[in-house]
Parts: sequence; structure tokens; C-alpha cells
Amino acid sequence: MNNIFSEKNKTPYIFLLLLTAAALLVHGYHPCAEDAEIYLPGVEKILNPQLFPVGQEFFASHASLTIFPRLIAFSIRASHLPFQWALFMWHVVSIFLLLLACWELARLLFPGAAARWAAVCLVAALLTMPVAGTALYIMDQYLNPRNLAAFSSIFAVARTLEKRYVRAFLWLAFAFTVHPLMAVFAVSFCLLLVVMAWFEKFESKTEDLRESACVSAVLLLLPFGISLDPPSSPAYHAAAMHKHFHYIQLWTWYEQLGAIAPAVLFWWFARIARARQWYRLALVCRALVIYNLVYFVAALIVDLPARFESLARVQPLRSLHLLYILLFLIIGGLLGEFVLRNRVWRWLIVFLPLSAGMSLAQRALFPASAHIEWPGAAEKNPWAEAFLWIRGHTPVNAIFALDPNFTHVRGEDTVGFRCLAQRSRLADLSKDAGAVSMFPPLADEWWTQINSQNPWKDFGIEDYKRLKKTYAVTWVVLQQPGIAGLDCPYQNSAVQVCTIPENHLR
Repeated sequence: MNNIFSEKNKTPYIFLLLLTAAALLVHGYHPCAEDAEIYLPGVEKILNPQLFPVGQEFFASHASLTIFPRLIAFSIRASHLPFQWALFMWHVVSIFLLLLACWELARLLFPGAAARWAAVCLVAALLTMPVAGTALYIMDQYLNPRNLAAFSSIFAVARTLEKRYVRAFLWLAFAFTVHPLMAVFAVSFCLLLVVMAWFEKFESKTEDLRESACVSAVLLLLPFGISLDPPSSPAYHAAAMHKHFHYIQLWTWYEQLGAIAPAVLFWWFARIARARQWYRLALVCRALVIYNLVYFVAALIVDLPARFESLARVQPLRSLHLLYILLFLIIGGLLGEFVLRNRVWRWLIVFLPLSAGMSLAQRALFPASAHIEWPGAAEKNPWAEAFLWIRGHTPVNAIFALDPNFTHVRGEDTVGFRCLAQRSRLADLSKDAGAVSMFPPLADEWWTQINSQNPWKDFGIEDYKRLKKTYAVTWVVLQQPGIAGLDCPYQNSAVQVCTIPENHLR
């Protein structure tokens, strides 16, 4: 342990690689889960333009704002790696770079090696910790633009503290190209650090100057223009209500506490840092207090008045994503400095139960899937098995319908249909509602398609024929036991994949 913590150890990369592998084993890997349904179809569409002749607007809106799909598609073509292996490698590299960024930032904040490694280890152990009520994790269990924005944001914070502003700008520029919304928070925090550091030189000046510093710092955290949006349509309101995490008034009390309590913790940490003359840590903690409070107030402003409903889509409390990474990094550093130190048994007592608990939580979150879905391995999840059969046995231009709420069916494990089956489908209540909440012009078409599929559980053959006539749907995915009268060339323990008969047939 002493060798690892030695100040002579100038190359921590081997240990970071081992920590990356450990993080992967703890948190798992699910390449087509959750928001992969939004981001991966854009990559697949670039690689095969014939895909998704219908419904691409529900993922193309996101893809148009980021270089992510083009970057991943380019890397696949350049490396000649199979698609799933390329995604896996990008995911692993993203974990490594986040931990490397945390290591570099920890070196600036803490003088002791034990504190620095504890900071990185705590972040690694908590990668899939939920961020209050935002529906975000520190790092998702699959590749997406947020993961790339996460490590670039931490690198930018570290470079800002070193006053290497050109490098900080380059990291922020990269973050902006992969995820503009998440980059806004990193930009505002880095600017806040610059302003607060500059005004610290004038602590001996007048009270008016110090007040102007506070006002300037607060203004930097208001990148969103607060203006009156037109009243939202009923269709948009329906989509927005499926994304309750946009609205802090709909959060549970403990989620609301998770949004505001960090300000108190950072105030306390700043006092500890000042007492030990850790000036960079004190600066970061004071900046995080302001950052936390201002974005919390911004969330209240855009949430509580009903006339601002559509403005809530800017999600000011996504600021908590960067804040939580820094929170765990600082808590880990303080834990290493004051508690863990060089005592191996203390590290084991803290990190073994913590890692085991996080792993069990992930296994409970994806109970029907393998904990790590290795590229090329056979699928364990019957829904994923069906989606893969669809990819290999149906026409590229086939259009599917399935339960609009299919990702919430027990055992489905939020596996994305578009990204795994690589086929078009009608709109759903989960990921497509998220696209609508961010891009209101999609609302009317989304709402029309959703209503045409309700009530799905009561559908019969005539209802499927209606979908075929209206939307050219040719296939349906049904939960077992399905309904009589359909030709279903594939079925397993959970689902059936069936063709819709021609309208003239009975």
C-alpha cells in the first residue's frame, strides 16, 4: 500500500486501468439499455442509411446537435471493429478517462497520495449512483454522449484550476460538441472558478468590490434565457408528464434534499480546507455552494409557474451531474486524508461493502440480463433475443408496433428496440416522450401515434390491421401468450414476433 501511495509513483496509469476493470465488474455493462435507444440509432443510421425509414425524427433531433454519432461511426469504419466491440471499447475508455481526470483533479486539491487515491476510488465505486432526482447516473452502464462530456468536464475543471485556460477551453469545446446541454454547466462552473479566483486577490478591498464579485459570479451561472414560452399543447404536456424529473416539484422529498443538501456539505468542506490551507479545495467548495444554490433557484423558477412548463426542458438541475462527481471526489479525498490513510484494512472495510452494494443494485436493476453483456456473447434476456431475431430475419424497411410502454414491462430491462433490432417502430411512452419533451414540434405526431396504440393490452387482429393501414405496420411484438389468429414465426418464453395479416383477410 505504501508503494502505491508513494510520491515517487509518477505513472498511475496501471492502477487506473485496474480500477477501470474493477469498475466495469462492479457496475456492469448493458449496451442497448435506456438512453442507448436515443443515441445508438443515429450511429447505426450513418453506418447503414437504409435503416429506420420511419420514426427517425425521434432520435435524429438529438443526433443533429452532437458529433457523437458521426464520431462513433467514424471510429468503427476506421478501426474495422465489429459494432458491439467498438461500443464496448469506447465505454471502457470513457471510464478510464473519467478516473484519470478525477486523479488529475485530486492531485490539485489534496496534498497526500492517500487522499488522492481515495478520491478516485470513491468515484469509481459510485459510478452508477443516481444523481438526486435527475434520472442521471455519474456514468451510465452503456456508451452515450454524457459519458464523454463527463470526463472532458472534469479535465476542464482541472486545467482551469491550473490556469491553463487554452487547454480548459479545448476540453470544454469537446464537451460542447458531444453534449451541448451538459457542457453548459461545465462552462459556467469553470467561468465561476476564474471569476472567484480573480476577485480573491481583492479581499482587502472594499465591501462593494466583494459584493460585485458575488453578483458577477451568480450571473455566470445563468446561461438560460428566462423568457415566457407560449403555452404548451396538450400533446406536449402529456409527453412532459412522462418525464417528471424535469420538474422538481414532482420529486420525492429525499430527491429534493439531494438537490440542496450538497450546498451545506460544500460549505463545511470549505471550512476544513481553509483551516488546512488547501486553497484550491476551498475555492472549489465555495464555488460549488454558489453553483448549487443558483441552479436550484433556476429550477424553481422554470418549474413552479405553469406558464414556464416547456422551459423546464432545459433542466437546470442537470447541473447536479458535475456537482455530484466533484462531491464524491472531495468526500473520498477527505476520507482518505483523515480516516483511511495507509491502513489497508480500513480501505477494505469501506470499499468492499460499498462495491458489493453497488453491484447488487445493478443486478436488481437489470434482473433478466447478464451483469456484463460482453460483445458477441449470447443474450440472456428473452426480449433482447427476440430483437436480435428481428434484426436477422425481417426486412430492413419493416415497421413494428409493440406496447408503447414496453420498456417498463417486467423482465424487459429497458432494452431499446431500435438500437438492438435496428428496425423502425411506432412511438413509445419512454424514450420518444423524452425526445418530445426536448423538442416540442414532435409532440403532435408522437401523441397521435401513442393514441393509435391505446389500449394496447386490449388490441385484437382488427386493431393491428388498422395500424397496418394507417402506418404501414407489418409486424408486432407481443407478450406471451399473444392472441390467436396471428402468424408468429418467432416466440420464446416472454414474447412473440408476429406478422399482421392483410386487411382483406379475416
